[in-house]
Amino acid sequence: MIGKRILLNAFVMNCPGNQSPGLWAHPEDRSHCYKDLNHWIELAKTLEAANFDAVFLADVLGPYDVYKGNRDACLRQAVQSPINDPLLVIPAMASVTEHLGFGVTASVTHEHPYTFARRMSTLDHLTKGRVGWNIVTSYLKSASINIGLKEQVEHDERYNIAEEYLEVCYKLWEGSWEDDAIVRDIEKKMFVDPDKVHDIKHIGDYFTVPGAHLCEPSPQRTPVIYQAGLSSRGSAFAAKHAEGVYVSMPTIPIAKKYVEKIRSQAETYGRKPKEIKIFCLFTPIVGKTQEEADAKYEDYKKHISREGALSLFSGWTGIDLSHFDPNENLQFVENDSMRSRVEIFTKADPDRQWTINEIAEFVGLGGIGPVVAGTPEAIADEMEKWIDEAGVDGFNITYAVMPGSFEEFAELVIPVLQERGLLREDGASKTLRNNLFGDGDQLADHHPGKQFSWKLQAASQ
Repeated sequence: MIGKRILLNAFVMNCPGNQSPGLWAHPEDRSHCYKDLNHWIELAKTLEAANFDAVFLADVLGPYDVYKGNRDACLRQAVQSPINDPLLVIPAMASVTEHLGFGVTASVTHEHPYTFARRMSTLDHLTKGRVGWNIVTSYLKSASINIGLKEQVEHDERYNIAEEYLEVCYKLWEGSWEDDAIVRDIEKKMFVDPDKVHDIKHIGDYFTVPGAHLCEPSPQRTPVIYQAGLSSRGSAFAAKHAEGVYVSMPTIPIAKKYVEKIRSQAETYGRKPKEIKIFCLFTPIVGKTQEEADAKYEDYKKHISREGALSLFSGWTGIDLSHFDPNENLQFVENDSMRSRVEIFTKADPDRQWTINEIAEFVGLGGIGPVVAGTPEAIADEMEKWIDEAGVDGFNITYAVMPGSFEEFAELVIPVLQERGLLREDGASKTLRNNLFGDGDQLADHHPGKQFSWKLQAASQ
């Protein structure tokens, strides 16, 4: 393919709503069907036919209970609640697709790496190498409390845990089993050569894992690594480890600032800036004419839940917005929640201040990302603008109504992007990593995870 390419993820959650609180009540919305496997199978088919690169499955492990000090608004307005496990829909979606990848969100704070590594290896086997892991450190205090912690783990401490968590996973995925450990020798009655399976002998500050990985090497060994933290500590973590970074920014100038920061930091870890693919949240509202798109936009706005938007933003930031006057400007507050979300609306753009009312209206449709209503050509133009001016590589496309937003995008916008030569071609590589980078199925040799490879360990002995 000549020239630039736009990468596309469908951004969803295994729940009735994702980034548009209140839109679950729209007469065209079917997100309440999230409990039905056919809901996910049909979505996968739509995305595969449209040459999407992946489904990006977000997740949270607790209710949003910061707003007014309880979870009532969260439950009343279906603010990412109720929510099911995102991993369990992937095998069904993989069974009806061939190229579609799956980026799944999982926390390093609330599950042991030994068992998690097995789950991801299993998914990588079942999908034939189409799995990515969106690493999160969990910002909701409610999740920490419900797994038995007395308080939320401090923000930077969560990243200390994440570093060691990844080290354990790298050792299990990259350093435990040799490539040819599976022999399946019927005459010798040997399925696995024991000499080619190695204990990782990990003893750290947070985890002790002495033994070997439970799974044989999967097609990618290590899943594609995604990360979405944009605080100072989060962006440094992403620059070191991530192959894909998800950013959620309201404007191009703010996005450009974060993109340049991450790419610059990558070089300090011996990585090339373009080794990190950056995806921006994007909500398209498509009409065959501009008038039709504008009418849809106004219709969707009527269904926004202000209470739901404030509950969502309060949960993200740890700031109870019910204590503010609606016309008061938000001020920066440092706590152990998502610091980057507070910075975006207080520090990132010195020429803009946001009132609580403005935040509620903005977050209510599309979360913290651009919402573009227009013709297919206008949508494609705006996407190209973000690629050219913000420096992102692609988009996490989210929906106003499910599955209609994706179906309309596939029917109307995808052909325009294809005509412009901006999407991957049919017959792309089947593993997610090779599809994204075109340089093999496994981590690059200079990636930090490869320092734990069994080959390097053998060479050093």
